[in-house]
Order: sequence, then structure tokens, then C-alpha cells
Amino acid sequence: MTSPLPTVTPNTWEFLRDAMIVPTGFREYDARWKYPDQINLPGITALGLGLGTQIRARGIAPVIAVGNDYRDYSLSIKNALILGLMQAGITVKDIGPCLSPMAYFAQFHLDVPAVAMVTASHNPNGWTGVKMGFERPLTHGPDEMAELKGIVLEGRGQPHPGGSYEFVPGVREAYLDDLAGDFKMTRKLRVVCATGNGTASAFAPELFERIGVEVIPSHNTLDYTFPHYNPNPEAMEMLHDMADTVRATGADFALGFDGDGDRCGVVDDEGEEIFADKVGVIMARDLSKIYPNSTFVADVKSTGLFASDPELIRNGVTADYWKTGHSHMKRRVKELGALAGFEKSGHYFLAEPVGRGYDCGMRVAVEICKLMDRNPDMSMSDLRRALPMTYATPTMSPYCADTEKYAVLERIVARLVAKHEAGDTLAGRPIKEVVTVNGARVILDNGSWGLVRASSNTPNLVVVCESSDSEAEMRAIFADINAVIRTEPEVGDYDQTI
Repeated sequence: MTSPLPTVTPNTWEFLRDAMIVPTGFREYDARWKYPDQINLPGITALGLGLGTQIRARGIAPVIAVGNDYRDYSLSIKNALILGLMQAGITVKDIGPCLSPMAYFAQFHLDVPAVAMVTASHNPNGWTGVKMGFERPLTHGPDEMAELKGIVLEGRGQPHPGGSYEFVPGVREAYLDDLAGDFKMTRKLRVVCATGNGTASAFAPELFERIGVEVIPSHNTLDYTFPHYNPNPEAMEMLHDMADTVRATGADFALGFDGDGDRCGVVDDEGEEIFADKVGVIMARDLSKIYPNSTFVADVKSTGLFASDPELIRNGVTADYWKTGHSHMKRRVKELGALAGFEKSGHYFLAEPVGRGYDCGMRVAVEICKLMDRNPDMSMSDLRRALPMTYATPTMSPYCADTEKYAVLERIVARLVAKHEAGDTLAGRPIKEVVTVNGARVILDNGSWGLVRASSNTPNLVVVCESSDSEAEMRAIFADINAVIRTEPEVGDYDQTI
């Protein structure tokens, strides 16, 4: 195999012939590029050959489930990927258009070891990517991605005989059957189902109806132009739209899903947007009554309540804060034998006996409905108000180029650690510790904190702050963290701020 080129001019003979892959598309746990600016179809085929080579080199059975999200170019991307996999001698089980968690489900349903899901996830149109793995329910982490990157970019993909293709019908129906089971609501629920015209539109409304939930539709028509907003339940635009629909209809709450259905966002009956980490605490409270002494993993962007909430402490919960990123979290949940993992971005990892350990927005939706069924006298806002009060920012993402962000972050982390070691304060309070497992989470003496890390998927840093005391303190934490960030001229504007 010839090494792919980093750039090939579009609308040339070479662009249709030679593999082009921009190296920065290989990220910590996903592969993502702008298409066709950063990768072309021969480049996608080279990626498939590399993935197939990696599977064979590791001694894994050469069989893979492959699917694609509902974007107009995803089928072409998938077909180019399949060509490369078949060149590597892999048996391809094509499950058609699907959600990422449906592709993960297919690994179990079809009893195949590997998966490749073509999706741009919540990124806007113009992006593509592949979520992949070969140790269910895990997906590629940094080690596997680095290995794959080397195989592909160094031209070490090895053709192998025996590749084949099979389209497998019926996986969508089996996935919905698995999600619904024999559960039926015993209380009446009216739920806003927000899918942003993305792939979840083909799943969520039907799933809700099957478990006895009355659906209030919100942008549930499949439309890959995303005419209203890009489906991303961490973005305030989508959450505000969900809240407006709740207030207009008197719904019990709203559930929203991202472009490939592995994340879920929640708005309560009062139109209050509940960030996913707080929803995680609500779910952990409920689950720890059923399964006491459980371990829950939370990512470093998440609320401190997993460790400090009195009810979780009474139920014997062990909290573990870990690296942000769906692959990191899946691996940590499996390593610890945790019951669940929760990520502020809206990924939930429900392990046995609740789920299979992978992130599935549809599974979370069903479990939230079950939670409400177990608490028939409580509204979603009641459950929110029952939590200890904290004041948190949204996830904020100042621009920082992919080629610069890790070096920039390293310097920022060093400055924050130095502040702690020097006995300096943050927001006028002593710094208790700086956790550096993933960027820097600066924890104050009262449990309030501020985080800065590098996004694994986009050219950004990520900033989140939470105060256990007041909104004013939360803003002061952000101001002091931002002052350190602004010592780096490579950092640009925020996508949103407080």
C-alpha cells in the first residue's frame, strides 16, 4: 500500500486516484475529518484497509459490523470503507443506516467482534468519521488509534484474500425489541422527543410509543440538511428549543438526541435544562437504591455531586472521576466493573444488568422513563430540586488549532499546578488540589472547581466551572481560569460563554 498524501488538489485526476488523509483526523478515540477537504474516498478506502490489517494483526476473527448515519454522503463513505476492509480479507456485515449504539448492539446481536460506524456524530454537515472497535463493548482508545494511524499513514495496510460482503436486514427491529423489552409504563407520561431531524428520528418516536409514552414530536422528520439546528443535546440552541416546546405543550419533560443517537439531553417539566451530569446523579440515586454499593464513573467535566451527594453516600456509592471521552469512559466502566458511567456531554454508559456498557441515548431514554415509573409521585423538576444546589457553566469551547492545542494545554496545566504549589487562591479561595488525569481540574477547599482540557474531537479547548456556593463564585472561578488561558495567544474566541 502506498502512503496516503496529506493534501491532493480537488477536481484533479490525482484526487480520484490517490489516497489523501490529513493526519490530524486521527484523534484520541475517534477518526474525524472534513470531507472532502481533509480526506477523499481513496483515503477512506486506505483507512478500511488499515483497520482490516489491524484486526488481522491482533488475531481477531476477521468479521465486522458496519453501519452509517443519515447524511447524504455517509453511504459513499461507508462503501469506500467497506472496499478497504474487503481488500484486507474482512467479512463485512452491512447493517445499513443506523445509530452508533445500534452498530454496537449489532456486535452482540450478530456475534461479531468488530464494528465500524460511519458518522460525524454531532458535528455539522461537512464532517465525517468512523467510530470503531474490536473488543465489545469498547471502542478504539488512544493506543488503538495510534496503532491504526501508523498503519494507515505509513502505508502498511496489507491486502489479504477472503474478504466478503453481506447485507444483514432486521437489525433495527432487533435493536428496538431489545430496548423496549416487555416494559410498559404504568403512569401517563407526555414526552417531547427532540431529534433535530437526525438519525434518531427513525428510532426514538417509535421506541417511546412501544413503551407506552405519549410522544410530543419535535423535528422528527429525517432531513440531513438539519433545517432547524444541528442535533447536539449539549448545545444551548437545541436545549432552548426543547424547553420552549415543553412550556408550549405542558409536557412532563423533553429528551433530545444527537446526530448518531449515542447521547441524550434532558429538559424538565418547568423548561429547565438539566445538564447530563446532574441527570446522571438523579439516575445514580435511583439505581443505587436497587443496586447498593455500586461504583459510578463520572468524567472530569461532571459535577462534584457524585462524590459529595448525601444520598449517594448513604447508598454506599463509590465515585470515580475519569478522562472525558466515550472510549475512555467505556474502558473505565469495564475495568472497574462499575454499574454506570456518566459524561457531562450526554454520553451514558449503563453496564450489566441495566445495559451492555456502551453509550446509547435510546437506552438512557428508556431507563429515564423507567425511573419516572418507579417514582410516580415525582416530576422531573422534583427530582432536580431534590439534588443539592450547585451552579455550573455550560461546556465552553474556545478555539485552539488541533496542531497547537495539546502544547497550549500543557503550559496552562503547568501554570495552574504552579498556582496550587505556590499557595495562590482561585476565586478568592484556597486550592485544595489540581487533578491532572485529563487537563487540569482545579478543586477549591469548598469542593467548587474549574476545568480546562483539550477537546479530543474538535480544534478547541474545553472549559467547565462549578460552584457549590453561588453563581457569583462560579463566575469568579471562570474569570480566574480564563485569565490563565488568555496567557496563550493561540487560544481564540469561545463558542458560548456565561
